Parts: sequence; structure tokens; C-alpha cells
Amino acid sequence: MSAMLEPGQIITTFGPKVQLLEQNENDDSCATFQIKDEDHTLGNSLRYMLMKNPNVTLAGYSLPHPSEARFNLRIQTDGTIKPLDALNKGLDDLIDMFQEIYDKFDYKLKLKDYILEEDAEPDAE
Repeated sequence: MSAMLEPGQIITTFGPKVQLLEQNENDDSCATFQIKDEDHTLGNSLRYMLMKNPNVTLAGYSLPHPSEARFNLRIQTDGTIKPLDALNKGLDDLIDMFQEIYDKFDYKLKLKDYILEEDAEPDAE
């Protein structure tokens, strides 16, 4: 289990990209993190992976402003795990999923099991 974090604390596991914005000292089952230099692409993918975790009761994200490359991520758990642990698991699960997609794509490329667009037959209209 992770220790109690302080608001404004940079989560060093992720370098300077992740910062804790808010955590109630009386309830360590929910926290808000800010992820820098990212947008909807990671935000929605990570939210999806977090919600697949049965210990996560709520995961949502928002972009504070469309011109800023950062998003705020709210994680609430059932209390059996800490939000930071859920975040770590969500990121690990996302990495595993992308690795599997890459492996399948690479396998098909090596088999040459694909059709180039210029070689495809035009659709009959």
C-alpha cells in the first residue's frame, strides 16, 4: 500500500508528469491527480482501464482548458486499495494492452498478412 500523499506533491514514480491535486486526509480512498503533457487520448484510455478494476468505484477526467496539455484525473476506490495503487495498476494494464496490440500488429506484418491500399480492389458502386 502507498503512503498518504500531500496535495501538490509530485509523484516521482512518473517523473514530473503526475502531481496530486487533492486528497481528503480523513478519506484516503479518493484523490485527484494532474497528468501533464497529455490529453484526451491518454485520459479516456486510462479512465476506461481504471473502471475495469473492480476496486475502483469512480474514475473520471477533465481538461482544465482546451489549450493546455494536461488533464485532471479523479479516482475513488472501495477502500481496499489506494487511488495511487489504482493509478499504477491502470497504467500497467494500459501498457499491457498496447503491447498486445503491437505484438499482434507486428506478427501480421511479418506474415505479410495485409493488403496495401493501392493493391485493394475498388468498391463497386
